[in-house]
Amino acid sequence: MHTAAIDPPGIQWLRVSPKYVTVRLVEWAIGNVITIGLFSLPLLFVELGWWKWPPLWLAVAVPAAFLLLALWRLVLIPRQVRAIGYAERDDDLLIRRGIFFQRTMVVPYGRMQFVDVAVGPVERLLGLCTLKLHTASAGTNAHLPGLPAAEGARLREQLSARGEARLAGL
Repeated sequence: MHTAAIDPPGIQWLRVSPKYVTVRLVEWAIGNVITIGLFSLPLLFVELGWWKWPPLWLAVAVPAAFLLLALWRLVLIPRQVRAIGYAERDDDLLIRRGIFFQRTMVVPYGRMQFVDVAVGPVERLLGLCTLKLHTASAGTNAHLPGLPAAEGARLREQLSARGEARLAGL
């Protein structure tokens, strides 16, 4: 997982929970069943004789292409989850993600306005949460999904305290 171009030296990355794979798989299944179902409607209508267009080959090819794309994403999900990591340093929090397009985000504690913990229904069943960091920049999309609930609560309190300490020093 180490990439010299984006990984600061000497960082020990902490990983999100492997249970997060289940959350991503549920999201994947719901999204792809709906998408493939919608793109299969023309095939159904052509087969029933309700529509004359598109041609049968196209009515089959479009949902088949989406199915292949969905299966490719299914293969990638566990690896994408393993690529998510975070590290706490003295002055900032590092968040790392990505397989093909890797990204390391540095969020200084002094720039944090508030820290939010969100829990969806599947996350709640698995005892996970998503930590969201809100900064002065509207473009910052710093979030850390798949944390165990206790770790999310600990990080929320610790990051909030560090953020207040850094702001007080300004």
